[in-house]
Amino acid sequence: MSPAATIRYLGRADVLAAGGGDMAAAIADVRAGFALLASGRATMPAEVSVPLGPAEPPVPGARVYALPARLDGARPVAGVKWTAHRPPSVDGLPSILGLTVVNDAVTGRPVGIVESAGLTAMRTAATTAIALETAAPRPVGSVTVLGAGTQAETHLAMLSSLPGTAPAVTLWNRTRDRALTLAARWQHRLAIRVADDLDAALGEADAILCCTAALEPILPVEAVRPGRLVVQIGHHEVPFDAIDRSTRVHVDLWGPFAEASGKSLFRMYRAGRFGPERVTADLGALLAGAPRPGPDDAVYVSTFGLNVFDVALAARVLAAADERGLGTILPLVDRPWEYRP
Repeated sequence: MSPAATIRYLGRADVLAAGGGDMAAAIADVRAGFALLASGRATMPAEVSVPLGPAEPPVPGARVYALPARLDGARPVAGVKWTAHRPPSVDGLPSILGLTVVNDAVTGRPVGIVESAGLTAMRTAATTAIALETAAPRPVGSVTVLGAGTQAETHLAMLSSLPGTAPAVTLWNRTRDRALTLAARWQHRLAIRVADDLDAALGEADAILCCTAALEPILPVEAVRPGRLVVQIGHHEVPFDAIDRSTRVHVDLWGPFAEASGKSLFRMYRAGRFGPERVTADLGALLAGAPRPGPDDAVYVSTFGLNVFDVALAARVLAAADERGLGTILPLVDRPWEYRP
């Protein structure tokens, strides 16, 4: 028979052991991914999704998404992130579960399957790091983080890993106890305080990172102002009028997802209040040398979350796992297919 084929499976412990939690490596992956996108050496077709939960009545937001991408870097890879935004459940598992499947892009040979919910949070925070580097109108000495969930914590990890002195952090969450618990975990790495209310949290922050799951805007219109960077990571925290106050609007990418995404900027686009020509530049263009904001610009950045980066991080982790012998090797094609008439 032909040679057998296997595939490497990495659960969360394997992903972490292979460097999945290395923020500096994640930022490098995202930086390289932007360069590949800009040069046409990475592609990211539109996502496909199907609903989850009972057929009737449908559960809002409960869907499973297939998000493919190809990157032609030093190791050309193709992959798909398969991520489930689950209906409410009492099974104790996270509300979002994801896997990324990676193939060698030249031969098509399967490389591995990676548990990827954590990697998704890592690439999201790494993209924000690029925004802080390229789109902030002034040096970022203070940051306000809105939210106290997974994205907020991963962004604290990112802020604590930046070169030089980490910015002072103010944390706010609707449930203050959750913010206090999160702040306590990071007080040894960051100068961090918890604000009593949203206005106090915003204060004079140089940058505001919106990491909530808010379904309706919570950010005051006046929060977008000259000299400040607002990065929207979450769902629909930012009102349209606040985006209108921006002198510069940046995205990680503008793509077909604008037709369906629940993010504030894309809702605004579908409402006829924002045209893609108003995007000043994407983050890849800023990295490549496009003019950066001036000190009096009011900057708004909306990151969709690009699956090309999920595949890049998963491919790096799989390569490290192969070198270190991590994970579980599963048989894939280990015998001829037999018909039994």
